[in-house]
Amino acid sequence: MPVTVILAALIAVLLAGSPPPPPPPPPSLPLATVRLDVGEQRLVIELPPVDLPAATPGHDTMVGLPLCHVLVPVSASLHSARVEVVDETGRVLPPDVLHHFNLSDPEHRELFLPIGLHLLAASKETPQIEVPRLLFGLPLERGQRLLAGAMVANGSRVGYHGVRVRLLLRYVPAGRPWPLYRTYPWAIDVEYPLGRPPTGSKAFDLPPGRTVRFWEGSPAIAGTILGLGGHLHDYGMSLELADVSAGRVLWHGEPISDGPRVLAFPLTRFYNWHRLGLHIVPTHRYRLTAVYENPTGRLIPDGGMGAVAGLFVPDRGAVWPAVDTSDVLYRTDQAATRVSGGADAMMMMEHTAH
Repeated sequence: MPVTVILAALIAVLLAGSPPPPPPPPPSLPLATVRLDVGEQRLVIELPPVDLPAATPGHDTMVGLPLCHVLVPVSASLHSARVEVVDETGRVLPPDVLHHFNLSDPEHRELFLPIGLHLLAASKETPQIEVPRLLFGLPLERGQRLLAGAMVANGSRVGYHGVRVRLLLRYVPAGRPWPLYRTYPWAIDVEYPLGRPPTGSKAFDLPPGRTVRFWEGSPAIAGTILGLGGHLHDYGMSLELADVSAGRVLWHGEPISDGPRVLAFPLTRFYNWHRLGLHIVPTHRYRLTAVYENPTGRLIPDGGMGAVAGLFVPDRGAVWPAVDTSDVLYRTDQAATRVSGGADAMMMMEHTAH
């Protein structure tokens, strides 16, 4: 599921009274390498290495990494996350080598949809995610099982060997009196609920001129959005989150661009000294809208994406609904996750540069 956005959010809530988790996925999935540095309070998740050949004229080379299990080795609250890509010598590669990185939790559901919880999505324009560790933390439980997948891209004439994608996390050990608020991930994509089968791709074609895509829905529980980040492809103009029921815009964001090329999407933090953030409720509908302007005069296949993701604090007493593994949306989304991040994605693909 290449939702490559974004700000961050990592991890799911273990809820008292929830039903037993679904059975483990097929054992064919490899294990990601997980390194724990207790002294530095740092957790590193690394996917298996792949070779990334040089681009050919007019085409970027793209290589998918296998979908992997991640077994969490520590109970903690996460307060910082960033993704880096390195070659076989450990040299950090340019940010645009990362097409996307996705981390998900199949044992908990999304805020806006009854699908597996998408914990973190990152791409070349995603900055380091960091929240005040005394105030906010994303809870992890030792033994928790996650799924991680990624894709790398090369637009240069130089190939790379032994390319590894790493997720670097900083945490506060469980049992401390801080953070004050337990925070959880949320996300919306304009191609919700499932994207394009069979991979669940959230990409869409860009015809010449203006393209507007949107999706709207309601959260399962009430709570407060602390902040968010967005993801657009080249020629993307804006993302906007609106409260349709109240008839007002909650947030409008535009990418940092170099002409048509999207370089980054700034993170927005709504919390400050006198408020926690944007309050949302299940009785209202919320709409995410993505706007593109394609000046090329030609169709760009899969040229567009539009997504936001961020951190959410449930209202006091709000109970996060349990995942329903028999739900059709859940099962379809999990199948798409396996296809998009598994062996089928290991074949090399060529992507026309635009």
